[in-house]
Amino acid sequence: MLPHTWNAVDGQDGGNDYYRGTCMYVKKFRKPKMEADSHAVLEFCGAAMVAKVYINGKEVKMHAGGYSIFRTDITEELSEENILCVSVDNSYHNTIYPQMADFTFYGGIYREVNLIVLSADHFELIKDGTPGIKVTPVVTFTETGNQTEVTCEAWVNGSGSVRFLVDETEHEKIVPVKDGYAVCSFILMDAHLWDGIHDPYLYTLRAELLTDARKPADSLSMRFGCRKFELDPQEGFLLNGRKYPLRGVSRHQDREGAGNALTMEMHCEDMALIREMGANSIRLAHYQHAQEFYDLCDEEGMIVWAEIPFISAFMKNGKENTLSQMRELITQCCHHPSIYCWGLSNEITAANAVTEELIENHRELEELCHKMDPTRPTAMAHISTLDMDSQLIRIADLGAYNLYFGWYKGKLTDNEAFLDEYHRRYPYRCIGFSEYGADANIQFQNAEPEAGDYSEGYQSIFHEHAVKIIMERPWLFGTYVWNMFDFAADGRDEGGTHGLNQKGLVTFDRKIKKDAFYLYKAYWSREPFVHLCGSRYADRPEEITEIKVYSNQPVVTLYVDGIETETKKADRVFKFQVSISGEHKIQAKSGNLSDEIKIRKVSEKNPSYVLKKETVMDWFERLGINPNYYSVNDTINNILENSKAAAVLDQMLGEGAPEGNALPISENAGLRKMIGRMTVADVLRRGGSAAGSLEKINEALQKIVK
Repeated sequence: MLPHTWNAVDGQDGGNDYYRGTCMYVKKFRKPKMEADSHAVLEFCGAAMVAKVYINGKEVKMHAGGYSIFRTDITEELSEENILCVSVDNSYHNTIYPQMADFTFYGGIYREVNLIVLSADHFELIKDGTPGIKVTPVVTFTETGNQTEVTCEAWVNGSGSVRFLVDETEHEKIVPVKDGYAVCSFILMDAHLWDGIHDPYLYTLRAELLTDARKPADSLSMRFGCRKFELDPQEGFLLNGRKYPLRGVSRHQDREGAGNALTMEMHCEDMALIREMGANSIRLAHYQHAQEFYDLCDEEGMIVWAEIPFISAFMKNGKENTLSQMRELITQCCHHPSIYCWGLSNEITAANAVTEELIENHRELEELCHKMDPTRPTAMAHISTLDMDSQLIRIADLGAYNLYFGWYKGKLTDNEAFLDEYHRRYPYRCIGFSEYGADANIQFQNAEPEAGDYSEGYQSIFHEHAVKIIMERPWLFGTYVWNMFDFAADGRDEGGTHGLNQKGLVTFDRKIKKDAFYLYKAYWSREPFVHLCGSRYADRPEEITEIKVYSNQPVVTLYVDGIETETKKADRVFKFQVSISGEHKIQAKSGNLSDEIKIRKVSEKNPSYVLKKETVMDWFERLGINPNYYSVNDTINNILENSKAAAVLDQMLGEGAPEGNALPISENAGLRKMIGRMTVADVLRRGGSAAGSLEKINEALQKIVK
């Protein structure tokens, strides 16, 4: 049953031991009804990471990249009864991104698969997963309104002409197909603009392929919006000629128990939560998301940062894959009015120095983006350790930093100091705040929250500081909370959970909105509300406790056990000091708005509220693995292909082996056949080796370049 991932459980339970390998999907099907010269095309909307498609035993397609649409024509291979086999592999590949990142690389056919029957003459659907047509609106403002030129393009297998229609109105043109291509343009005077969350108006382009006899052979439709994006180093982001600060969140495409095999209902729920909070922008991290979600962004007026999974660690053999994934992203998504930039990479220097090879890879991506889509800028998200003077930053049109001062290291005020220093040194560059956040496990509560305690209270303090940073700096073109939702990162084992990054404002199952969710709602949403923080901090040992309220109302009154205690005026964050002695009902009211929690005085801290102190580290600091060198995450077979790495493996795996069983693994064909496809880490874990042995072998392998 599709959609499906085989890592919905083991990719979320910690241990960094989820299955990364190959699985096979098999389906029998009858040949569809087809007229003479018609075509049958298989469409895969998402298969991670490498897919090989077989029809009746013959390979008809190989696709490298786990997040984009791909299609293949299977007409010539069809019989009356057919067997479709799809091999999907999410194991390590040093040519395909991503391979190193702080999220689970789910395997499977996790989006829909469709069989499409096309007439002999039809719109092209194969190359780079193209939708067959393209629409590019360019808005120019005049003294009396706007003038929008809408360029319409189509790619055709066959001959004839194409009729283009906008909203089935008087905007209609018929143009001949020349060398498989047709193009025309319309001028819309005073077009109804797509205006973000305020008025996300969408037009519809319809394209009809007409035979030489002017009979319809094929048709496609595509929605689009007329809008103008501008970015200014001092003014930030502008939409349709006015300032429109992007206040956003980042989103991963997974959830508890489902992995990345999401339903339309799940996509809609995610969008509803983002809209409730009042965000107007989303960074869709760190790969191409489902077309259904881009459609929702168009419909809801979300402004989107779209990117490819060129992330964390540069692989010298992966350049072609970055280019192909970018071609697919732009080809398949350029019609979405919500998308304002193409993201080239994210924290790509986390595990690497800046080299000429890395620079050249980005230059080629930059050139590709502007060639395919000159209407949008490119962007990059950099790790805080990348020097502000680096030539890497100058490649993309937009630069942005991921900053976690006050969580992983440093203090909260280091965040604004960093951004201010960058803006002072480079006032002519556009700069964004592409990630910021702190982990929070809703179980952990503290009267005096501090960095590293994983408490819900500290996450709120972190974001109270961060939201003021961004509200006071209009030159930040976009800001993105990391993350809207908790998400799976199977390599994590911290903060009282396994396999989870807990920086979300909403829990992994989408059932609980953490207090910090309501902080942003207070700043960004126009929906009147009052929220009492600390509902999960019920047992309180302090004599006087702080009661915090988030609200977008100017005045809040606090009631304790039904008795009015204090009325305050404040800007979104209201703090009250309350003496407690037993069980109390706390209410916050503003007009007819109210919220309520219950708390009780206890003699000692509730031990379930407190996490044993941990050292909070960046995920890449914990991993300590450079993918350009061999490691325990490589398979036995891959390591044995290199004589130096093989010698390390023979020596270190042979140490302590029982007498008479010391045949080097490189010479033991039977053993290689049995464990060759396993990683060294898996072999050691299954053999009961201590962590020290694993680290010792990894240290030796990390000295050998691939």
